[in-house]
Amino acid sequence: MKRFISIIIGVLCAVWMQAALPSVALKDVDGKTVKTESLAEQGKPVIIAFFATWCKPCMRELEAINELYADWQEQTGVEMYIVSIDQGQDVKKVKPLVDGYGWDYHVLLDPNSELKRAMNVQNVPHLFVIDSKGQTVYNHTGYTDGSEKEIKQFLK
Repeated sequence: MKRFISIIIGVLCAVWMQAALPSVALKDVDGKTVKTESLAEQGKPVIIAFFATWCKPCMRELEAINELYADWQEQTGVEMYIVSIDQGQDVKKVKPLVDGYGWDYHVLLDPNSELKRAMNVQNVPHLFVIDSKGQTVYNHTGYTDGSEKEIKQFLK
């Protein structure tokens, strides 16, 4: 019975990993509405990274990716969307933080945790790689130095 349950869970995880992006309308840091299901409709890979302004591992991960991002864009056309889960007054900290780091990412705000819930994100940092067909090919929670190098293999 345990084996049967393990198989079912494995199949469900595999199906979820291949699921298309959920349909959620979020605002970017400039107040423009962005529909999340359209993020992967450009025929290019997409990275979606959930973060919070108070999350130190998030900052380390986003900084590490930033050092590789221009090369990734040139090689694969990837677009990076970072999704802030900050709420209340902390939402006002997102744009200054991103500008301070000089990141050239698309920045979305998820103060009501709609996309976070829809993508089953429990903790930050949490990163997804969506392939050019709109399917999730990589999903990772947490950050350890060097783990950003795993991402490139999923961008091709």
